[in-house]
Amino acid sequence: MNTELFISRRLFFDKANKNLLSQRIIRIALAGIALGLAVMIIAVAVVTGFKNEIRNKVVGFGSHIQIVNYDSNNSYETQAVSENQAFLPLIKTIQGVEHMQVFATKPGMIKTDEYIQGIVFKGVDTDYNWEFFSENLQEGTLPAITDSGRINEILLSEQVAKLLNLKLNDKAVFYFINEKEVIPRMLQLTVCGIYRTGFEEFDKLFIVGDIKQIQRLNNWRENQVTGFEITVDDFFQIDNIEQQIRNTVIQFRDEDSEILRTQNITRQYPQIFDWLSILDMNVWIILILMVMVAGFNMVSGLLVLILDRSTMIGVLKAMGSPNWSIRKVFIYLSVFLTGRGMLWGNVIGVSIIIIQKLFHIIKLDPASYYMEFVPMNFSLLHLLFLNLGTITVTSLILIIPSWFIAKISPEKVIRFD
Repeated sequence: MNTELFISRRLFFDKANKNLLSQRIIRIALAGIALGLAVMIIAVAVVTGFKNEIRNKVVGFGSHIQIVNYDSNNSYETQAVSENQAFLPLIKTIQGVEHMQVFATKPGMIKTDEYIQGIVFKGVDTDYNWEFFSENLQEGTLPAITDSGRINEILLSEQVAKLLNLKLNDKAVFYFINEKEVIPRMLQLTVCGIYRTGFEEFDKLFIVGDIKQIQRLNNWRENQVTGFEITVDDFFQIDNIEQQIRNTVIQFRDEDSEILRTQNITRQYPQIFDWLSILDMNVWIILILMVMVAGFNMVSGLLVLILDRSTMIGVLKAMGSPNWSIRKVFIYLSVFLTGRGMLWGNVIGVSIIIIQKLFHIIKLDPASYYMEFVPMNFSLLHLLFLNLGTITVTSLILIIPSWFIAKISPEKVIRFD
């Protein structure tokens, strides 16, 4: 039988202690632990949710990995490549590759009677995965792209629609300029759908339509495209998968074909992903501070417990109990009390996460945060690690104040009592 654990449990469940001053002080310490753990849970949920949302939106506009012409720079005016490539079947077999599709981009302007706005026309084909835009579609339908002929339908953002006073089924005039051409080329396209992602930097830029329109604007053949977009099933394996794709592309290159290169979304938009990586440092600072607060709260609580139970300590010493055995009693008791505070911290943190996920109570300015409400990412793994880390660190910290038990003299505390 574990005597120390038995004694600590009796002290923990003893109802006679509830009216003692020490118990009120301990309740304050437990409130600090509960608040600290709740803050840690919410902070991790917010930051991971924010990163996931931003990452998914950037990937939604451009996929994880692209294969493009080596001569294409970082602008949206690109050099054509053939969509008939020998390496395509092999890339689809690479582990982690989820989907592959062709695309083309063309910068231009959209003009109405009163306003003008620069845009990027993204052309897609029948193999395009519309899941991202389906989730963010506000009005209308997606462009009904077919193999039979060009369609004049486009999908544009709610931001651009409001800026240019365009509504569903309105016709808009687009202007595109080719190299070595003085007169711009003009397209009249119909707004078939309006989307809103909240990522204003991209919403005000991209319109989506038939890739055959871009092929006609650029005088490309029907099998020429800007490149290939590839999505993967694990974002954190993107570098490894890109390396395998690059090796495959190089392996099939011949002297008569264009030179191709690969690029992943983190290199295409480094400023966004560098910004997201900085958020990790903020989370670690919050976690360290909150664990320190929880630890010091329980240190003060343990010292109060030791002072309050000094007579009991003296009696146990007089009966022959070693210092380490008595220390274990108070460490066990402190762990039980910490667990109670952590229980309430979990309830508070998880409740706030669920309420925010369901009702989106806390709003954000999309112009500053790229989304309309605070995102929450609830992960049981994160919850487990936070609880284990808190109880482990707090328990280790509690060993230090328990040394005061060794300085208590049985003769003095029993005589004083």
